[in-house]
Amino acid sequence: EESAGGADWPETLVVAAVPSEESSSLQQSYEPLLETLREQLGIEVEFLQATDYAGIIEAQNSGKVDLAQYGPFSYVLAKTRGADIDVAGVMTDAPDAEPGYQSYGIALASNDAVNGIEDFSGKTVCFVDPASTSGYLYPSEGLLSAGIDLDADITPVFAGGHDASVLSVKNGDCEVGFAFDAMVDSNLIESGDIEPGEIKTVWKSEVIAGSPMAIRNDLPADLSAEIRRIILEEVNVDQLIAAGKCTSTEDCGLTDENVWGWVEKPDSFFDGVRKVCEVTGSENCQ
Repeated sequence: EESAGGADWPETLVVAAVPSEESSSLQQSYEPLLETLREQLGIEVEFLQATDYAGIIEAQNSGKVDLAQYGPFSYVLAKTRGADIDVAGVMTDAPDAEPGYQSYGIALASNDAVNGIEDFSGKTVCFVDPASTSGYLYPSEGLLSAGIDLDADITPVFAGGHDASVLSVKNGDCEVGFAFDAMVDSNLIESGDIEPGEIKTVWKSEVIAGSPMAIRNDLPADLSAEIRRIILEEVNVDQLIAAGKCTSTEDCGLTDENVWGWVEKPDSFFDGVRKVCEVTGSENCQ
């Protein structure tokens, strides 16, 4: 079958993402994007579920992945480590909202000994992944700003997912932890994994730039332009409702973060993340 594009287009486009929580339905949550790319590009589109951000960075670096959904920090890391990529779009909850979210520092509501981030000293602290923006980078900066030494003053645990970090605090494996805002405020409450009011938020980061979808710069220019157009114009909740594929924002939400879609932003949108990287002196940022 002849592809719609030029002779230099690849036969298959590979799209990758990392789950933000234990999920068997990650690919399903990306299906509207994958399907639209298939239909409009006329080429095969494959989905790769990576287990961690390091895996995605490596795969995109070696040219095995064409399009990848990152967190802000892992995107910055990918570029630092030599990936020739650029922002194709940034996740947002609404077309006119500034894409962003916060990192939360949490404890059990019943834990009277923890009321602020300064109380994390001496505790077992759950983080998400060493390349997680709201699950590690911003928390590190918050702890350092509170005078807490990341090596000497805490016992760190990497939980692997934002849900696992919160649930480890719930079940006592960690005394305190970090996760992104919606995981604490809504996702785990809606799934019935935590009760409303069971977990308290004792610290919030500044607003973090939203999560980017990044595209390899060495794809054919006409293909790259078409992919960007599809991401920014064709795949969002409004379009899905208009096409009769779903009926409401609730059941149309894209990706496992249930977002509206993606909006255009330049690479400089992530300079705030680079600044926090410098402040923490994280070897990950080198």
